[in-house]
Amino acid sequence: MTCGLYPGVFLLLLCLLHGSEETCPSVCLCISDTASCSSGGLSRVPLSLPSFFVTLDLSHNHLSWLGPGSFQSMPRLENLRLAHNQISTVSHGMFRNASGLRHLDLSSNKLRMIEQHYFQGLWRLEELLLFNNKIAQVEAGTLNGLSSLKKAYFSFNQITHFPFFSIQDHSHPFLTMLDLSSNRMSHLPWQDVKTLPGLVQRGLYLHNNSLICDCSMYSVFWHWNLRGYDSLRDFTDELTCFIYGKPRAAIRFLRHNRFFNNCTVEKAVLQPVTVLLSSVLVSEGERVRLDCQTSLSGTDLSFTWFSSSKGYITQASINDTLISMFPNGTLEIEETKVNDSGLYVCTAVDIKQALNATREVNVTVLLPAAESFNTGYTTLLGCVVTLVLISMYVFLTPCRCNGCKQSNPAVIPIATCDPSTRSSVFSCTTRDQSKIHTNKHVAFTEPMMMQEGTEWTSES
Repeated sequence: MTCGLYPGVFLLLLCLLHGSEETCPSVCLCISDTASCSSGGLSRVPLSLPSFFVTLDLSHNHLSWLGPGSFQSMPRLENLRLAHNQISTVSHGMFRNASGLRHLDLSSNKLRMIEQHYFQGLWRLEELLLFNNKIAQVEAGTLNGLSSLKKAYFSFNQITHFPFFSIQDHSHPFLTMLDLSSNRMSHLPWQDVKTLPGLVQRGLYLHNNSLICDCSMYSVFWHWNLRGYDSLRDFTDELTCFIYGKPRAAIRFLRHNRFFNNCTVEKAVLQPVTVLLSSVLVSEGERVRLDCQTSLSGTDLSFTWFSSSKGYITQASINDTLISMFPNGTLEIEETKVNDSGLYVCTAVDIKQALNATREVNVTVLLPAAESFNTGYTTLLGCVVTLVLISMYVFLTPCRCNGCKQSNPAVIPIATCDPSTRSSVFSCTTRDQSKIHTNKHVAFTEPMMMQEGTEWTSES
């Protein structure tokens, strides 16, 4: 039976080795949970990709089309790089079963239009790279559902219109960068731009476009510049507009503002938005209150909180007894848990004046400090007890010394004879015989035998 077992084990190992070879295509380099298939001359996505990969690099290939479910066998995929290919369209259901994507790079391809179904289901997507394509149109619902989106890059395309109205506080609470630079936008819907969330306005890049000089455009940029937005400060010389729409009459309107002396900009288009960032550390089980203090001070304000773990939180939507929301926007969590950690975003809206402001609080829930202290205390106590026991063993071992109480040693019987009677040696008696019999601490076999022998002889 033992001999017959070896062929089976050999075949099993052979199958496992063969399966492991299939997990990584020959044109790819696979290390841990990352597969790099860059510059492999691929014209389609490899079929034998394993399910445990988190990062997949397919850049610098010849991919022209991605079919439905191209990555459905990779549910753990978070980073997908498809830059520098020939992709011109994205099919329906391409990202089926890939909702865990956080980083998607489709830059330097041949996309001409971004349809609203392209990114369906990618609610965890945080970074979207679409720069350096041939995109001329972005459909209105393209960014719908991307509630975790933080950065979107549309630069170096041919975009003439962008659906700013689809970006709102409740739909994209984490969006902090929208790069639309180096496109072909001439007229922007400035009313839609002015109602964008404060974080989006702060990170909106519009330099190197074909903007036509007018007072509406200048008023928006003037207030942004007054607030010190990085998007203007870093690209002041690249912010140009065309006088009367003539490309030859381009001016750097933030440096040469004399052309806008007749424009009225004294009244703020949108009041400055204060984004208060703070961090809160709290132990598990404790109560925490998150205030929604913003630059808005009106009495008719509405508040909405959003967190990745709890979603949208309003006074009407709260159905948890451990969470409450006060009229001033303060959010209270009665007993915090570790899974309550994360970023909490509060949006205050003044509907009458069409103003909004944002407040962000990063909450970290720690395990109770007492638990970590008890663990260290227990370890220390164990070490102390061990040292005490060792010391007792070394220094308190019973010994024969002056300070110790010694037991009476066994006395060997010594025969004594009466010098007056020398008639027989057997007439001698033993001394301290009673002590020998009463002392039970140590037994000496030899003297006892001698004694017994002496007594037997005398009887005989």
